Amino acid sequence: MMQSGPKSISRRTLLNTGAMVGVAAAGLRPAWAADEAPIGTWPAGTQDDSVFFGLGCESTGPYSAQGGDMLKGYELAIKHLNENNGLIRSITGGSKPGILGKKVIYKNADTASNPNNAVQAFSRFISQNKAIMIAGSVSSAVAIAAQKLADREKVIYLAGISGSNETTGADCQRYGFRACHFAYTAAAALAPVLAKELGTTRKVAYLVPDYTYGRTVLASMKKFTEAKGWKTVTEQLCPLGSTDFSSYLLNMMASGADTLVNICFGADAVNSTKQAAQFGALKQMKLVMPYNAPFFANEVGPEIMEGVYGTTEFWWTLEDHNDKAKQFVAEFEKAYNYKPEWGAHIAYLQTALYARNVEKAGTFRPIEVIKEYEKGEKVDTTIGEVFWRASDHQLVRPVYVIKGKAKKDMKSKDDYYDIVATVPGEQVMPPEGELGCKLGSYT
Repeated sequence: MMQSGPKSISRRTLLNTGAMVGVAAAGLRPAWAADEAPIGTWPAGTQDDSVFFGLGCESTGPYSAQGGDMLKGYELAIKHLNENNGLIRSITGGSKPGILGKKVIYKNADTASNPNNAVQAFSRFISQNKAIMIAGSVSSAVAIAAQKLADREKVIYLAGISGSNETTGADCQRYGFRACHFAYTAAAALAPVLAKELGTTRKVAYLVPDYTYGRTVLASMKKFTEAKGWKTVTEQLCPLGSTDFSSYLLNMMASGADTLVNICFGADAVNSTKQAAQFGALKQMKLVMPYNAPFFANEVGPEIMEGVYGTTEFWWTLEDHNDKAKQFVAEFEKAYNYKPEWGAHIAYLQTALYARNVEKAGTFRPIEVIKEYEKGEKVDTTIGEVFWRASDHQLVRPVYVIKGKAKKDMKSKDDYYDIVATVPGEQVMPPEGELGCKLGSYT
């Protein structure tokens, strides 16, 4: 049987094929591809030799200490990206300085833990600076507002510290991602330790900041501790930024509680705990800090923190078991003359993971970057192996249960805690869909 000869090729096909080959040879993507229409700040934000990150780290307000620490983590990550530092490259897998060879530049805005301030600042970064990514929060109210903005504008947002279940629960967004542990995972990790160490018949008074973070930590702590036999006897809700906690403390002391679970964070946690000590409440009730910022121990002192259980996102003694953590602690301390806190670490980690997904996508176009996140590939990091859950954009990562050391047992001025349990993320994550996450469209 005779084989037919080659089919004729039209001039248009030949020209298009030649153009595609030329584009591929130049390492570019065809501008006319239907799946690469402009979206968000892409490609406008990538036209020059740099890309812009818009940051929102508090420098005033009740969470200013954590915000200042977080900003340093972003700054170190950006510096490492631009210098092609080996630590961040071990996470990103990139080979050129910057991301995809583009230098990273940034600005920070003080949100003062106010959602309106955050939305205005991030909106300016998007419209004026063509921010290719926005990041940062200590307040969960800020995180939730910012990621809703990001979803509307089709620009990726990375929450910094955000403890509310709703961030990757009912208020989850396709363009939002969270890398830290949160209310549900903190309570699920902490409750078994509390029951084992403190018993199963505790009577609990809760001090709760009255917004999404506080309310969801309260709900999760009650869920997991009551399942162990603990009884809730009072819930005292206070406004964010409170300075006088006397009425709440008096109510708790009169409730018959033997355990004070202080859900406050930042300056609110410091002020309320110092006042609890002054009132004698800590002689009557055992203190628990379910969502504990490491700065807290330095502020209130080891005398108050001795024997106090809580959870945290990162503690510097992880360097004893993790080479990447050891390098991160050393690099941070060299740059800033103190051990990195929680905010600094989460900022560094989430920036590295974002850069990794851009490098793997081969483009800053957010849809392709989001889809890289959603592949859920396991990555070795400063806290061990982690991966993203596609259904709610929550990082599945270890939760660290800590216990305050006695002053006599501290090996250095920064040695405030023992890590008493490292709980794998898979063991404490809520079942998919339980918290109400329904991610929207990519477009």
